[in-house]
Amino acid sequence: MTLLADISLFIGTRDIWVQAASHRPVVAAAISLCYASILVTGVLALVVRGGRTLARLDLVVLVTAVTLTLCAYAMRHAGSDEAVLTTQAAHQLLSGHPVYGRPWPWLFGHGVALTPTVTGGYDFTYGYPPLSVLLTAPLLWLGHGAAAATLVSTGALVVGTIVMWRLLPTPWRSAATLVCLGFGLLPTYARLGYPAVVALALLIPVVAGWPRLGGGGRGDWVRAACLGAACAAQQLPWFLAPFLLAGVYALRRGELGPRGAAAAVGRIVGVAAATWLLVNAYFLVSEPSAWFSGIALPLTQGAVIHGQGLVGLSLYFTDGSDRLVWYSHASLLLAAALLALFVPFVRRLGPAATVLPWCAFFAATRSQDGYYLLMTPLWLAAAVTAPPTSFTTAWQPRPAFLDGPGRRRARLATVVLLLCPSLVAVTVAATGAPPLRMHVLGTHRSHGALTELTLRITNADDSALRPHFTLTTGQGMNRFWTLVTGPATLEGHATARYRLRPPDGRFPLPRPGVRIRVRAFTASPMTLSSADLRTARSDAEP
Repeated sequence: MTLLADISLFIGTRDIWVQAASHRPVVAAAISLCYASILVTGVLALVVRGGRTLARLDLVVLVTAVTLTLCAYAMRHAGSDEAVLTTQAAHQLLSGHPVYGRPWPWLFGHGVALTPTVTGGYDFTYGYPPLSVLLTAPLLWLGHGAAAATLVSTGALVVGTIVMWRLLPTPWRSAATLVCLGFGLLPTYARLGYPAVVALALLIPVVAGWPRLGGGGRGDWVRAACLGAACAAQQLPWFLAPFLLAGVYALRRGELGPRGAAAAVGRIVGVAAATWLLVNAYFLVSEPSAWFSGIALPLTQGAVIHGQGLVGLSLYFTDGSDRLVWYSHASLLLAAALLALFVPFVRRLGPAATVLPWCAFFAATRSQDGYYLLMTPLWLAAAVTAPPTSFTTAWQPRPAFLDGPGRRRARLATVVLLLCPSLVAVTVAATGAPPLRMHVLGTHRSHGALTELTLRITNADDSALRPHFTLTTGQGMNRFWTLVTGPATLEGHATARYRLRPPDGRFPLPRPGVRIRVRAFTASPMTLSSADLRTARSDAEP
């Protein structure tokens, strides 16, 4: 494990060194020393025999990883759209201005990503709980840009890694370094300023040894407070909390009975809720409506579909669907089904409590891989500190037929029955027909770029639709195109001619062979219609 963690530190390190060598020689020198540390540690990990010496090498690997993470932060801390929004929200807070529900369009563009919505616009507002804003505000003196927000998330990741390293059994400590700081994945998200990284760091002490939760003592109060703070940092912990609480109730009921288990869970919920309310108190009082809308924004904003999950069926393998909302239904049904399965099978599924919640996002309209990989350190923490033996006495509420004759078939039927609604919802979404039939009538090009697109569009639906158009050449969505001529709302079963122009006046054509798709989104109902645009760069240009 020490050797694997050591090797993982090579990943991405050269790029940081190359950047630093040209104008930050001190950082480059520190990285070179880290290379030496990696090499020497690799040799010693294969040579030494004493357990105490190996434990010291684990500490060396951790220190090396932290040093590399800080070096990378020193070179790359511009942040992403999330960091920029967090920084602006912190400025608003210090100025006494509202944080939620206020659009800041001037922050975007120039390399800062936009979040397009099916309404044809973009989300320019802050849409996370406020803990990251509160932590960023005192650090704004560090400089311009998003340096303060990215320092908060990077610092949280480093602290979370150290805490996890300390909480894991000695033979597994380098695994904490591996999954948190190795591979370069999570440090990259931290340098982008993702509030989810802060939530992850707070969840680590909650998840490590979580079967002991509810047993009483100071540790319960600390873990419950961390759970509440994590829920006040980002929305992902909201999906993990029900699984942990259900598991704690089952474990404590097996020991203390129903009343003692309810009291134990009640204490955890009470402390977590009090912590969450304390973090949100100022916003809850000063801007209650906007605050509530803001923290619920990821669930209500209507962002265009995106991700590596099942939405790819409608994005890449068909021409769209008029039933995209059923992906959201499928996600909710899958989350409910997994929780319903977790309760009666907690002795078997207990060790997977930190993995199950993220499965639901695979069926969501936004199923980006960040929802999975950002929480992977929790998988390891639970695997090491919550083994199957921790759940042997857990209470399992089961109907008699699940434990009687033919129980294997009964259990399989129960699993299928609970998962079927989600599968049906996905099938409904994926088999929907695109409501708009689009035919490319002509293109105008100049110097290898599209400058105008003419379409004939037929609305095959009974209801009027308000389409918003964009062109894509791969995953993700580009900015919406400007409507030059054509009706803003196309009546049911009507046909119209549309002229569209790129938002920047030109759309550079990709290399030959790259698939270009014209996409039309509508908000009510939420639909997607797509058509391939076939054009060759070698054609004559006007």
